[in-house]
Amino acid sequence: MSRITQIIQNTFIRIEALFGVIFASLANVVKSFFGLFAKVFGLASPNYFVESDGKAEGIQQSAAKDPIQKEKIPETPITFTSRRPNAKKVENYYLNMARDVKKG
Repeated sequence: MSRITQIIQNTFIRIEALFGVIFASLANVVKSFFGLFAKVFGLASPNYFVESDGKAEGIQQSAAKDPIQKEKIPETPITFTSRRPNAKKVENYYLNMARDVKKG
């Protein structure tokens, strides 16, 4: 990569970072401005959209159900087979091959 290309890329990266910082602070100002109105009109409280327990009509709390009991399944020991071949078999294979080469 040529030097001028690096300079141009780094310049654009720095300009993008500058705009990111500026727009982030601008977004915070707008957010705090609208947040003020939300607090004034009571829209910021979490129970604004939720009905209180006394006012809810037609909604009944369900009673706690009995916990479901799981049947215990006897565990069988799991045996793992090795993927690696037996070293002696591999060694014998190469020894036999070497003997065949010597004979031949």
